[in-house]
Amino acid sequence: MKCLIISSGNGIQLQKKDYTNHLIPILGVPLIERVIRSAIEAGSDDFYVITGHKSERISAFLSYLSVHLGVPITAICRENSEKEDDLLLLKAREYLHEPFLLLMADHLFDPSIARELEKIPLADGEIILGVDGNTHNSMINIENSIRVSTDNEKIRDIGKDLTGFNGISTGVFLCTPGIFAALERSTEENGEPTLSGAVKILAGDGRARAVDISDHFWIDVCDPDAFKRAGNALMATLRGKPDEGPVFRYIYRPMSAIISRRLVNYRITPNQISVFSFLCSILAAGLFALGGYPALLAGGLMAQFAMVIDCCDGAIARLKFQISEYGGWFDAVLDRYADAFLLFGLMWHAYADKAASLILFTGFLAIIGSFVLSYTADKYDNLMRDRIRRSKEFRVGRELRVFLIFLGAIFNQVFLTLLVIAIVMNIEIIRRIIICRDNE
Repeated sequence: MKCLIISSGNGIQLQKKDYTNHLIPILGVPLIERVIRSAIEAGSDDFYVITGHKSERISAFLSYLSVHLGVPITAICRENSEKEDDLLLLKAREYLHEPFLLLMADHLFDPSIARELEKIPLADGEIILGVDGNTHNSMINIENSIRVSTDNEKIRDIGKDLTGFNGISTGVFLCTPGIFAALERSTEENGEPTLSGAVKILAGDGRARAVDISDHFWIDVCDPDAFKRAGNALMATLRGKPDEGPVFRYIYRPMSAIISRRLVNYRITPNQISVFSFLCSILAAGLFALGGYPALLAGGLMAQFAMVIDCCDGAIARLKFQISEYGGWFDAVLDRYADAFLLFGLMWHAYADKAASLILFTGFLAIIGSFVLSYTADKYDNLMRDRIRRSKEFRVGRELRVFLIFLGAIFNQVFLTLLVIAIVMNIEIIRRIIICRDNE
């Protein structure tokens, strides 16, 4: 589907830096790039961007982005003689002859909003607007928002100064080319050469519809406060999987979020973070093997740090749109190696202190139990997802294992730690095998 993006307004100064607003990076990614990437996730594959203020900079960035993303992006620029940015919409008419997505360059949104609109068939000359029916949404600045009055999914009126309204425009439209004729009529009949004016014309003809998207994320990044709220909202999406254990949810995720928020502003890839976390685990294992309590404690702390950093690679991948199947697999492979080194380092530490075959056997059970647990987790979650009702049970996984290693290092109970890990991991494996068998 084709997508038209309006990036022509001067907007409100968000930062003191010499940026045009739509190129300001939010968590490492420029606003307009976030909008384009969200549209790609929603199914758009051909882009037209209306530029006005500092159009040269935006056009240069769009040229780079087009090559980087592998999608065509055409900049539609204002000529020096043209004064009305909104009338630039008419320049897009020659490119858009079928239904298309219409977005704002400074409105971040969940791709599911666009996907929901795209499922709805449009009659000739119609448009559909995503409307937030929750006018008390804490993400909305009412003073700077476009207000909408709707009745039975029909738009009755729209505008910034509207008093009787029951929704807020998200700036996410599904349009037919009829929007261009409506803009011309609004200019000629009402002297209002704006998108809102065009929507009013279509609303008067009964051809402007609304879809309530109040349960989806969106935000108009229109001022410094909205900029901060948008960053916080994006970070809030990194809370992890619903089946993660409490150690992950309440310790590792919050700590990694603080680090990720800073790392996202640098040219660091998720795979580089995965490698760094792995190297930290190797260092922790080496400290365990040195012997002595100071090295053991330092190793325990380093293992915790490695675990926190390991949570950052996925966060950076999501925030910077760098998620890949290879990256997830590569991280999982390094995690298995890291676990083996950590447990072997502990076993070495305990065996050096007291050479006993029981230590070697317990260490072996801990290592093999950790490996098989990771294997069964993948099979358990994927094969049994639709057969086992999820409950808020205590999750046994890598985060618990590394946290036990940390506690064992603090209290200088290495063998006891290996024993507990060996018992807990293998009992959990047996439990999963039984549940999977009983739910075939």
